[in-house]
Parts: sequence; structure tokens; C-alpha cells
Amino acid sequence: MTPTRRTVLLAGAGAALWPALPATAAPRGAAEAAPALQPYASYWFPDSLPSGTPGAGITWRSLREWRADNDPDLAFNTASVPLADRFTPTPVNTTARAGQARVQSLVSFGPTASNPSQGSATADYYALTHWAYVDELVFWGGSSGEGLILAPNAPIVDAAHRHGVPVLGNVFLPPVAYGGQLRWTRDLVRKDAAGRFPLAAQLVAVAEAYGFDGWFVNAETGGGDAALGADMRGFLRELKSLASAKRQRVTWYDSMTVDGAVSWQGALNDRNQAFFEAADDMFVDFRWTADRLASSGERAERQGRSRYELWAGVDVEANGWNTSEDWDAIVPKDRAHVTSIGLYRPEWTRNHLPADRRTPGDFHAADDRFWTGASLDPSRPDGGTGWRAPAVSVADRSTVTSLPFATAFNTGHGLRWYEEGAVTADTPWNHLGLQDRLPSRRWVVRTEGARPAVSFDFADAWRGGSSVLVDGELDEPAVLDLYATRLPVGGDTVVELTHRTDAGTVNVELAVAMADAGEPGAAPPYRMLPVTAGRTVKSVGGWQTVTVPLTGLSGTLHALGVRLTATEGPVRWRAGGLAVRTGAATAPASPTALRITGSAGGDLRFAWNRALGDVRHHTLHRVLPDGTRRFLGGTCQHAWFAGGLRPEPGERTARFELRAVGELYTTSAPATVTHSW
Repeated sequence: MTPTRRTVLLAGAGAALWPALPATAAPRGAAEAAPALQPYASYWFPDSLPSGTPGAGITWRSLREWRADNDPDLAFNTASVPLADRFTPTPVNTTARAGQARVQSLVSFGPTASNPSQGSATADYYALTHWAYVDELVFWGGSSGEGLILAPNAPIVDAAHRHGVPVLGNVFLPPVAYGGQLRWTRDLVRKDAAGRFPLAAQLVAVAEAYGFDGWFVNAETGGGDAALGADMRGFLRELKSLASAKRQRVTWYDSMTVDGAVSWQGALNDRNQAFFEAADDMFVDFRWTADRLASSGERAERQGRSRYELWAGVDVEANGWNTSEDWDAIVPKDRAHVTSIGLYRPEWTRNHLPADRRTPGDFHAADDRFWTGASLDPSRPDGGTGWRAPAVSVADRSTVTSLPFATAFNTGHGLRWYEEGAVTADTPWNHLGLQDRLPSRRWVVRTEGARPAVSFDFADAWRGGSSVLVDGELDEPAVLDLYATRLPVGGDTVVELTHRTDAGTVNVELAVAMADAGEPGAAPPYRMLPVTAGRTVKSVGGWQTVTVPLTGLSGTLHALGVRLTATEGPVRWRAGGLAVRTGAATAPASPTALRITGSAGGDLRFAWNRALGDVRHHTLHRVLPDGTRRFLGGTCQHAWFAGGLRPEPGERTARFELRAVGELYTTSAPATVTHSW
């Protein structure tokens, strides 16, 4: 297998959990070519900096010196979507359980240094969409040559929060073999004259200012003593106390022991229990065995804690779904789950693909198999294989609980940008903050006939970069589950569906359920509403937008899908948008005070005052001399960086338009600003 940082160290000194190399930044030429105004995700050393000079593209910073009021990139790095509440519908299969094992995901989305704050011009990105199975996301990374403390990018936090998942920044004190220096551990836990831990307060202040949910603390620099161990316990207790007051979390990694040494236990025991007690939960190193996990769970419960506050580490960085693991030691099929699951580096689903097969479609096909299993249908889990996908054991969750609700099935990356079926930018892009709330059960198809293929498709879209494509013979009617919901339904509630048929002829019905499924694995009690009975409100390029009233229904909508019946096949049918609303859709107010806050050649920084009311995100367009609008980007923040702009032939002044986009994708009147070349 391909060596990883972990396997290389295990063969030598027996180390455990490493962020991705390099210890320096991107190649020197690429780093030197980076726009001077480009904002990046933030990273720091605790206090003292390394000796020498940082590599190209790297900025050495001290966390002790950080202040929100002099952070030049704060507006680009601050998440804006609040953490949504989630509910658990009746499990879609008979093996997944609610209230037992949870999933923590440790992901490296990019390098420590030179990681753009707000997406970039490539679709080759780990665009995680299976949030329904994740309970905690750790923004993994850090290195001795760049920085050890990482704040997550705002787009990742916004996407996670939209799906109810908290995101933790990472504090990584690396082994000496990877450049770790014990002085950085001592810097982190140094007390002030009053006996307080100033950097604990700094960590909480960073998370509050940036809008994420706490910290994952991984102290793996060896050479410590009992005094350092005691200081680390005090630091962790103070960090948790301060974090709890701000509704933040702290996770401890099983590395340092109470005597200050680094010794990975693979269990909760006397040597690390004090750290577990000082944190909200603990990642258990990969050295666990079935007996160690069983005793760890029992020990946690004797301390009045939940056994599911222990994440049993599963290293999938090298082999993904080919990883050999004792799943029955964590999530047995025939008795209660033992602990929760800690997935280390599931971005394997992107990274293992060859360079010429890293399209968004290739990535999502691999990611669906990883999270759902080879069946690609969580209602028919394939738990008999060596890979036990999360959908086999863990019940999915949803955040679709209030009106208005809308989705364009946008995954947060794409090959082009679409607005009402038209391409307004023909370049690849990624920005997870623009990701919609996506179907959690991908892909449940209920049919007596051949199962069609269902996927996110990037060849065409109504809005954003993707649509849902159903492709197959459809020799029998097929119901596609889309959303588990808890939406209030009244006399004037309507569902709006935007769809298109590319091949064949198909009758489309909405599938709506006013109650949950009666038991795990059962279908929701759907009622079918003909889409043809609705009112077509828009027809553009083959896309039909139809409004279907929920006449005669009242109470709470529990599930929403579509039933497709082919009258001529094979069928290729797309869903481009779905919305549920009560009353008319109104546009948000315009943002105000749009301004350019920095310029260097063709690189511009924009800022504005956020519009009042519910705003999903903002879009920025450039108005070309012929009057057409070119999409430059979208963001949930109130600042944006545009790089590499150039004047059009004969153009002396560039004009830009900013719009607020509401929850139903209604758009405000534009705010405008100009820039003279």
C-alpha cells in the first residue's frame, strides 16, 4: 500500500496521527505567483516562532499576538451560518441506530499555508456532502514549518453548520521526528502571573471571532515530564470551561499521558483519563483492540460519561473502503454499539483518484460508495462486505425544519456556474459555503423494477454547479427519496419543483408524507401529487418550474420525494431545484455600501454591509461592456476577493454588481461599484 505519515512512523518510533505533508508550503513558483491580496485560512504557532526564515508562501504568526481588531483577513475567514438543529427520522434501514455510535471526521481540506479563504478556481476539491452521518468535523492539518494551530475556512464551517455539524480547529504539537519542539507545548500551557492560561482564552476568542465550534487538541511532542502533564491538564480544563461558556467544544487526542510523556494508549485508562475528564470527548488512538474498547466504554460510563464520547480511530487515509478493520469491536450488529467512530482522513475518496479522473462526478461516485456502501442505496445496505459504511450502522439526520426551504442541489463545486439554466461563468470552481442542504439518504430508490442510476451531475444545472440526474429504463415506477423534513404545512403551502427531461418521456409526481415511516427500513407513507396538476411558473431551456399546492394537507410534512413513471424509455430526468414555502416569495433587501477596499493590478478586495433579513448568500457579477453579466463569485461573508481581472478591449472602468440571495433564491436589486483601470 502507499505509505502514509502514520504507517512510516509506526514502522519506526510508533507514532500515530499526522497531518498531510509538506512541512513547507506549495512549490516556490506557485507561492510566489499568488496574488498579494489573496486571503488565506489562518494558522499560528502558540507563541515563539521557529528559527530561520519561513518558506515561500508561509507566514509565521504567534497566537499570543493575535487580535481580532487587527486581523486583516477576518472578514474573509468568519463563518456566518449558525449551527442548525438536527432531528433523526426513523432509520432508513434495520441496521442503522439512533442514539448510539456517532462519527467524527478528521479531514485535511488543503495545505496549512496558502489555503484560500473562500474557495478557488478548480472543481477538484473534497466537497463533503454526507453530513447526515457526521457529528463532528475536525479541520486537520499543521506542520512545524508552517504553523501548528489551524482555524477552519469559513466555507467549510458554513456548509457544516447548514447541516447541523460542529467544526473544530486543530492544535497539533508534532513529534520530534516531524520537527516538533517541546518549547511549543510549553508555550501553549504557560500560565500568567494570576495562574491563568492566556492561550486557552486566545483559542476561545479565535473560535468565537471566526464562527467555528471549538478545538481538537493533539499533543504529540515527546520529552515532557509530570509537571508538563499537570500543566496540560490545567490548560485543558480551563480551555473547556471557557469554551463551554461560548457553546464551544474541546476534543482530546489520546497521545500525552498524565506523566507528560507521549504514549498512545489505544484505550481510556488511568494514564489518560484525566485528560478525557477535562475535555468533551476523546479520539482513541488506532492501537485499540476489541477488549480495550469494551473496557474503555465501561470506564467512561463509570465516570458518568457516555461511551459514545470516545471516538475509536479508523485510519482510512491509505485504503479507504479497502481498509481492514474489526468493525464488530466498535459497531457490532447484534448488541449495542461499543464506542463512536473516528474516521481519519476520509478525503481518500478524492485523493486516491488518478489525476485524469478527478472530475466532480468521479469524486461523488467514490464518496457515495464510502459513506453508503457498494449498494449505493442506504435502504439496502451491504453490511456483509469487509467495508462497513457509516450508513450501515449510523442513522442519518436532517436539518430541514423550517419554512421557507429551498435547494438547487448545489454540492459546492462545479465545472461552470449556472443561473436559471444559463451559464454565467464557464470556469471550474469550489466554494463549500454555497452548498445547499442536500438529500441525506443517497440514493434511496423504491421500485419493483430495475433500479435507475441516481447521481449529482455536473453537465447541466439550474442554479450553482449541479443537478440530480436519474438515468435508466424505469420499467416500473420509481420513488426517489429526497428529504426527511419537519416542515409545517398550512392551507397555502406549496412545493415548487424545477425539472427537465433530457431523454424518454416520464410522468412526474411529488411524493409527500405527513408522518414518519412506521418502523426502521419501511417506506414513508407517501401520498402522490401529480406535478402536471400544478401551475407552471417558468419554462427556460427545457427546464420547467411547477408550483404544486399541498391542498387538503395540514400538520407537519415528514418526507418529500418524487415518483417517476416512464411512458417511453430509457429516461434521463433532472431535478434542478426544490422549494417549500407558505405565501409569496419575496426578495431580500439590497446590501449597502459596496466598496473596493484594496487593489493591486487585477486583484480586488470587495466589502459591503450585510442586507437586513434572511440572506442565503451574496453573488458578485462583473457587467461587461456589452451589458452581459459574468459571475465572479458567491459567498456567505460580507467580503470577497477577485483575482486576475483585466480590462476588456476599450474598457476604462469596470462595473460590478452585488446582490443578496434569499432562502428561496430570490435576488435583491444590485448594489454597484466601479473600478478604473
